[in-house]
Amino acid sequence: MLATATSPSPAESILSKVGGTPLFRLGKIDAEFPGVAIYGKAEYFNPGGSVKDRPALNMLREGERAGLLYPGKVILDATSGNTGIAYAMIGAALGYRVKLCLPANASPERKRILRAYGAEVVLTDPAEGSDGAIRECQRIYREDPQRYFYPDQYSNPANWQAHYQTTALEIIEQTRGRITDFAAGLGTSGTFVGTTRRLREQLPGVRCYSVQPDSPFHGLEGMKHMPTALVPAIYDETLADENLWIDTESAYRMVRRLAREEGVLVGISAGANVEAATRIARRLAGRGEEGVIVTVLCDGAEKYLSEHFWEEHDSH
Repeated sequence: MLATATSPSPAESILSKVGGTPLFRLGKIDAEFPGVAIYGKAEYFNPGGSVKDRPALNMLREGERAGLLYPGKVILDATSGNTGIAYAMIGAALGYRVKLCLPANASPERKRILRAYGAEVVLTDPAEGSDGAIRECQRIYREDPQRYFYPDQYSNPANWQAHYQTTALEIIEQTRGRITDFAAGLGTSGTFVGTTRRLREQLPGVRCYSVQPDSPFHGLEGMKHMPTALVPAIYDETLADENLWIDTESAYRMVRRLAREEGVLVGISAGANVEAATRIARRLAGRGEEGVIVTVLCDGAEKYLSEHFWEEHDSH
């Protein structure tokens, strides 16, 4: 679009690029499942590099509309990385300071990106995972609530509403309503909850699968094992037709496959989501059914390139 005298301000320009991400077929991954197509929603095309740009922007805008976020307030939240990067990017664009609590074992790349945007980072006990970051964030907020705007991504309905309002509608439009199955991992659960609620309204026959790590101790950064974690207030366990349990090694293998077979460099949770999609595809193909499966490519691989699993070789 050509710039005009009424073009948005620079801050609005970058934030106007949140959402509207591509959907493309993973044709080599789904080749072994006749009649079934697997599509990835490429959320790493968002300006902050992940699916979390959508809820972060919605939560901050709702905070402004409610009069809770205004110049001088510091944005404070707990994060495993991607929502924090989204807050930091949006805060920089809108002129807000940002303070984030995250586990000390978050990838070095995530910490560097946060600091590059000017965010203050508080590192928490890695053994406590994202739950430890949440507890530390709550402690900081209690000490000085007037200083901070605390969106609390795990409890804020504006999180899942962002996906209800945008992600689901984009998927419906991009598949021309042909989607039969949707799979998404659980962290805050916002992506799954919001997208599923809207898909069910618009396409009552769609099957929706939540994706979780298969054990409390896992390497699926940003994802929660709900039976043993602090369960987000926005999570609705009744929504999923089924939960699919994914082990860390399977997710790693899929990340490598996506890079080497599809030319798609994505993060670990995206690998878990695509692994889940292949399990759905295998069932459908085994029953002789056709299907259009959509899953979420939550972020790109640039935040995980220091991980050793890239050096391993697959037998594919």
